Amino acid sequence: MLIVLFGMMSVQGVLWYTAHFYTQFFLTQILHVAPARITLVMMLVTIVSVGLYILFSWLSDKVGRKPIMLAGMILSVVTAFPLFHALTAAVNPALAEAQARAPVIVHADPAQCSVQFDPLGSARFDSSCDIATGALARAGISYDSRDDAAGGVARVTIGDRVVASDEGRALDPAALKALRGDVSARIDAALAEAGYPAEADPARVNLVAVFGIILLLVTFSVMCYAPIPAMVVEVFPTRIRYSALSLPYHIGSGWFGGFLPAIVFAIVAATGNIYSGLWYPVIVTAIGVVVLAFLLPERLAIDLDEA
Repeated sequence: MLIVLFGMMSVQGVLWYTAHFYTQFFLTQILHVAPARITLVMMLVTIVSVGLYILFSWLSDKVGRKPIMLAGMILSVVTAFPLFHALTAAVNPALAEAQARAPVIVHADPAQCSVQFDPLGSARFDSSCDIATGALARAGISYDSRDDAAGGVARVTIGDRVVASDEGRALDPAALKALRGDVSARIDAALAEAGYPAEADPARVNLVAVFGIILLLVTFSVMCYAPIPAMVVEVFPTRIRYSALSLPYHIGSGWFGGFLPAIVFAIVAATGNIYSGLWYPVIVTAIGVVVLAFLLPERLAIDLDEA
């Protein structure tokens, strides 16, 4: 069950969520493309992907489950960062231009900066550093970090502009929310003055390229996903089959996949790089490649009644 979890189910969870959901979040919330346009692209990709599930399921019956799954996993690992960089170039080149012209730097006491992992939505993250980095992460802005004096209030420099954050530890929830909104508004105003686009220019959005990039991500996910139903049935003995595959399936989909948005946001907020959250699905998938390649045998054409 552990081999199935780490060799297949965790991988399909993170790849499926990345291809189908994180791409939409990245395009709309980080690159600021109109959600209606991305929804249309995702609908078209989903329609096309129906045929891909049939294709790779059929192909896995011919050549085996492992070759198809391993190919999809390896391609996902190798192409994740290049494809997301390509998305930025395809929809919001002005963002990359602004980042080169007026880099964003957070100056803060590193002891005040948290890893903002909050799957339950109950953490406060109320230091001046956390308020500043959270605002930048939500705005989809990459930034560098510089260590500042211990106990000092964090500040954000955007080119030659300076925005001071503030401490929220002594504030009640309503006041803390207002403070976050104020800091975010001042950062947004400074970003606009520095030439950062508030939204992607529709005239520069290449929807054909977006469709092709997302279709590639979905294709690699399908290559992993399509053979899995047959593979997990073939792995376990008949008398315990469904109960044995149920646990790794739900942990892989619900935990590894379901927590992907919270984990990715925490990584982005901690590192200041809008692409750094991709390390989570890349690492999980790379582990899956090793486990699947060396610990799971190919079970194509076995007699399930005797397994």
